[in-house]
Amino acid sequence: MKRDPLRHKINPEKPLSAPIAAERFKGEVRYWAHRLEAEPGQIHLVRLSRKWASCSPHGRVTFDTTLLCQPEEVRREVIIHELLHLKVPNHGPLFSALLRAHIGVGKASLGVAARRRGVT
Repeated sequence: MKRDPLRHKINPEKPLSAPIAAERFKGEVRYWAHRLEAEPGQIHLVRLSRKWASCSPHGRVTFDTTLLCQPEEVRREVIIHELLHLKVPNHGPLFSALLRAHIGVGKASLGVAARRRGVT
């Protein structure tokens, strides 16, 4: 599956040997929604062929099921990216600044050394 490297700067090095449960993933989404003060109307997991996730103008966030097999750092970045679209619908300077700020918060709060993977 080909992902757009411009949208998500983390390229998964190695998928997990066993996927996490869908409910655990949705719990991660709810956790970040609370932290970001975002209110997704619906959270869905479906097979997407060209992207990790999408966000509708009505608050529906949809994630690709292959994220269940990705490391925590990848899941976190995709989740934060999509939830921020509930606040800022484009990829302009405000969105980019918020994404950088919250990805950094996520790394610090969860103790993950994602900088070695090229995330700044």
